[in-house]
Amino acid sequence: MDTPGRSVALLGLSLLCLGAQTPQPRVYVTDSQSWETSGGFAATSDAAVGQSSGGARPQTAEIIKTIGERCPLAMVTMNKDRADYILLLDHEGGKGSLQKDNKFVLFNKDGDAIGSGSTRNLGNAVKDACQILTADWNKNHRNQ
Repeated sequence: MDTPGRSVALLGLSLLCLGAQTPQPRVYVTDSQSWETSGGFAATSDAAVGQSSGGARPQTAEIIKTIGERCPLAMVTMNKDRADYILLLDHEGGKGSLQKDNKFVLFNKDGDAIGSGSTRNLGNAVKDACQILTADWNKNHRNQ
């Protein structure tokens, strides 16, 4: 049989557990407009042919997907004003696959850069940014 005292105790314990949960850090993701170009030129004694193509290759959707896979602590938000962190990631295009570079900078809520890096692989850039975010979040939000 349930008594009023037992119900109050269970409710108090439930509220205590909910209060002990640390909220997820919110991350706003942005990237610069990466450009990729390619082309070539060929000529014979009869004709010359050339081709070039290129344009912006935004990577924001890929970055957000990769954060979901490699940084489960973080919650991506489209509301920049509610973000605890801003992740700027530049995916350098226009080079051979072995020469591409992914540069990132992680900013805290105050706008201070708290970490940066460069990797050959987008997933590793996200992983490195996540390690910086996790360390900062644990240090500054452990008792909130």
